[in-house]
Amino acid sequence: MKMRFVLLSVVLSLGVFACGQTVDSPASNRQDLSAFNAQHEPPMLGIHWARGFTPFARVQGARNNPDMTYHGGVIMPSTVSEAIYWGPSWAHSTFVGDKITGLDSWYAGFNNSNYAKTSDEYTGSNGQVGPAVTHNGHRVDLSTASNGSSTSAIVAEVCKEITNPVRDGFYPVYVDVKRGNAGYCAYHTYGSCSGVNVQVAFFFNLDGDAGCDPQDTSGLHSQGLAALANVSGHELSEARTDPDNPGAWYDKRGQENGDKCAWTFHVPLVTFSNSTQWKIQGEWSNHAYNTGAGYPNSSGQKGCLDGH
Repeated sequence: MKMRFVLLSVVLSLGVFACGQTVDSPASNRQDLSAFNAQHEPPMLGIHWARGFTPFARVQGARNNPDMTYHGGVIMPSTVSEAIYWGPSWAHSTFVGDKITGLDSWYAGFNNSNYAKTSDEYTGSNGQVGPAVTHNGHRVDLSTASNGSSTSAIVAEVCKEITNPVRDGFYPVYVDVKRGNAGYCAYHTYGSCSGVNVQVAFFFNLDGDAGCDPQDTSGLHSQGLAALANVSGHELSEARTDPDNPGAWYDKRGQENGDKCAWTFHVPLVTFSNSTQWKIQGEWSNHAYNTGAGYPNSSGQKGCLDGH
């Protein structure tokens, strides 16, 4: 869902209001909260709300078509990814654990995976979403990290660290800051570095965070890595299908493909192209919903796919 960030108290207030909206709310009006903070901030897109924190109630029943519709914008035909690990804790091996090596492997395995291909049905003004991801590894910045409340600060961090940004670049920023009282686990946004439009994502430190834990019991990954991997699937899939203004694919309530299947899992583990396995949410497919081929989201709408 495309939103501009406000302080948590405002988000909570909005959540109460939004849950009271009727199912006939205007289709194309995604929330724009810039008036609340009077700042020019890149919007938070596809906010991955923590488990149990759902400001926008899902529509129940079959009388309203839940499919996403196209809004005229571009998509990402291919992706070049490079991760940034921000914060002084990334200097300590006990904090790092398996997270950096694990996420490097996650991005490499996302490339041409069946999971990536769940988004390939979507097209934009510049072509069709493609499953190719070229992962250029990672950078570490040991300075004090932002808590994500300012999207412009996250974009600025990307522009500082990525000296040669590329078109269709996706630059996720993983901080060592805990979520605290924030109602979300991650989000994606966009910006411009050296005149190049880039896609950016923000992720809290999710170690021990029950609200953002997919509850992977496989023993293959630490809890913190498993949590980051799941929300990374949400944000990367949304960035590929709805990267920036004027917007590409989202439904009448502003929900993107990751939002519509958040916290729903079809199989215990999904295998990526490099044979790594992850507990990861599905992504919404209009085609799967319309042909009865998907598994149900939390509203019982059978449009989710995970490529297993």
